[in-house]
Amino acid sequence: MLAAPASKGYVKVAMGALNELGARDPEVRRTGHVYAHAIGIAAGTGQSDIARTFTQCSESFQSGCYHGVIQARFAGLDSLGAKEANDLCAPFRQRESDRWIRFQCVHGMGHGLTMLYDHDLPKGLAGCDLLTDWWDQHSCYSGAFMENIVNVTMPHHPASALAHHHDDMAGMDHDMASMDHNARKFKPVDSTDQLYPCSIMSERYLSACYEMQTSVMLYNNKGDIAGAAKSCESAPQAMRTICFASLGRDVSSYSQQNHAEAIRMCSLVVTKYQPWCYYGLVKNFIDLEARSQDGLSLCREVPSSESKAVCYQAVGEQILVLRSTDAERRAGCSPAEAEYLDACLYGARLAQVPVILTKVWAAVR
Repeated sequence: MLAAPASKGYVKVAMGALNELGARDPEVRRTGHVYAHAIGIAAGTGQSDIARTFTQCSESFQSGCYHGVIQARFAGLDSLGAKEANDLCAPFRQRESDRWIRFQCVHGMGHGLTMLYDHDLPKGLAGCDLLTDWWDQHSCYSGAFMENIVNVTMPHHPASALAHHHDDMAGMDHDMASMDHNARKFKPVDSTDQLYPCSIMSERYLSACYEMQTSVMLYNNKGDIAGAAKSCESAPQAMRTICFASLGRDVSSYSQQNHAEAIRMCSLVVTKYQPWCYYGLVKNFIDLEARSQDGLSLCREVPSSESKAVCYQAVGEQILVLRSTDAERRAGCSPAEAEYLDACLYGARLAQVPVILTKVWAAVR
């Protein structure tokens, strides 16, 4: 229903309808990112001008529309070379103010590459390695790991249909050849190992992997937030804060952005790691609509001073990407509670690290 108008160029109409549905239906609100992907795929299919098509999308539902546009670009490919990979998001590398949209582009590449290689995650990650900029690589990895778990939890995700269409177009020879390939296909999750696939990844991919790992854990344990928190405690020491930030990202979805419920869920985390649950939680709150005020309102309700400080730091980090100038970033942090303003400004790279953040970091080393 939403894809049809998007395919005819009415992307804003489709996204507006999705926003309306999300306001009425909690399940649509929870899974809206996937529907936004579908709108982007419909909008991007057959289009060659990525920058122009991007202007039709919006930040709603974690910018899923942008990601879908990139996925559509991969549907007609059999492989991707280094030049093509680096050229794809080049229009958004010219200005620092385009960093938010640049992330959407390279993150979408991770989704698209994993789809291109029939959800063989290591091949998708290797495609990300073709990018010459480290920040772009990491952003691409995050899309690859997200696509890996989304394809498991939502097998009717629009990208799956797109990939199947690509396979159909390849003909019978490809189908016969793929039979053996599918037998060797990468295993996306392992119910006996809550840290898989991170547990088999090389170090260069670990950070991006753990940013998504609690989605795997919650799939395996049927949504047990406390159980996922215990599993994060067993992650390698250097990855634990990232794992708890991943849990916060998932808490945003499981709580449907209800502040009281989200705070209750983060309270299930052992005390010293609770700030990182709020770190991931507030970043996701902002990601949903690219509005820093959504994060600021949550931070005001966070119960402990340590968690508040990290919450405001995370808001500042989002403002750093969302706002173009130091003056705009300072203004974005200005509504923060006075005693935590420096934490927000630190996140926005406008202040030295506050003492309270130093103490929070020391507690988890």
